[in-house]
Amino acid sequence: QVQLVESGGGLVQAGGSLRLSCAASGLTFSTYTMGWFRQAPGKEREFVGRITASGDITYYADSVKGRFTVSRDNAKSTVYLQMNSLKPEDTAVYYCAARVYANSRYPYWGQGTQVTVSS
Repeated sequence: QVQLVESGGGLVQAGGSLRLSCAASGLTFSTYTMGWFRQAPGKEREFVGRITASGDITYYADSVKGRFTVSRDNAKSTVYLQMNSLKPEDTAVYYCAARVYANSRYPYWGQGTQVTVSS
């Protein structure tokens, strides 16, 4: 049974930083591309960033480029989202997701962790 468990969310002031973690189990982690998504109240879920299985390539949404960094530790089956220079508009529930094949849907999702950025 695949499980993705996010942690590290919380309340932070604008300009601050948070690091989210997503611990995976029940899958061969090193073969999965890992993605981060977020959903703000009343809005559609949106892509934040992703990292390839080997960790050599990352992609980011324009809204977070230069502020957020996705990384992974395959030995720990964990993916991270380092968020710097946070803005109130970054407030959302953040989800990690896993997929094997490029340009396919993400079949596995975590339960999400809340990030709230105060102004």
